[in-house]
Amino acid sequence: MPPTLDDLITLARQAGEILCTSFRQRLQVDHKGLIDLVSDADHRSEQFLLDYIHGHFPDDRIMTEESGELGGNADHIWYIDPLDGTINYIHGIPIFAVSLAYAEGGSLRLGVIYDPTREECFSAQAGKGAWLNGQPIHPSAAQDLDHALLVTGFSYDIRTIPDNNLDHYTHFALRSQGVRRLGSAALDLSYVACGRFDGFWELQLKPWDLAAGALIAREAGGIVTDVAGEEFSLPPLSILAANPFIHPLMLRELNREPASPTPQ
Repeated sequence: MPPTLDDLITLARQAGEILCTSFRQRLQVDHKGLIDLVSDADHRSEQFLLDYIHGHFPDDRIMTEESGELGGNADHIWYIDPLDGTINYIHGIPIFAVSLAYAEGGSLRLGVIYDPTREECFSAQAGKGAWLNGQPIHPSAAQDLDHALLVTGFSYDIRTIPDNNLDHYTHFALRSQGVRRLGSAALDLSYVACGRFDGFWELQLKPWDLAAGALIAREAGGIVTDVAGEEFSLPPLSILAANPFIHPLMLRELNREPASPTPQ
């Protein structure tokens, strides 16, 4: 029997409690890259989730940020981010979440994102809608970029890659109400789903960053694609999620032709 949405909600809440016990406490922090960090809280949250899934769904495959891909049936896949927003967490900034998604037969079926500091639980089930703490949610009604509040993020290798999103950030900052950067793609997508943000884009992300949030935003009534406008699928590389009015406007701007140099 596959998991239920209530199973994922319970799991996410319990993992969130683990994170809260160590928040703003002394942490062991390791570097996966120059600015890509992992804490012992990440590992404790992940181990709790892995133990539960292995114990109750031993044949399922798991894709998780810290342990990578753990073998199992490819028709039943869990996508786990035990602590999305690690840098915020390490610095004592209360913007982080647990993100869980379950896919069956190649399609996302269940998604939960839990923000333990605000006790906000975003959830969705394919074909049935999206909720915040059990109440239905929907995207905003903003219809033009001048009145749209957007959000984005940047890759950990921002210093070394040419396509680092800074040009898009500047472009949208000059054409929207504002562009935020929270440091948690899971919460970015959740906030698009419930209308706090009007649109979100990012260029380089992993499946566990996006799986739950993409389903929640889509089930809430948002439009979710990659930045080229192609149908969203896993594993993704980029994402564009927005309300139905803002999505085509953002898509056009993301794919605009660079300005030609001014003749001398």
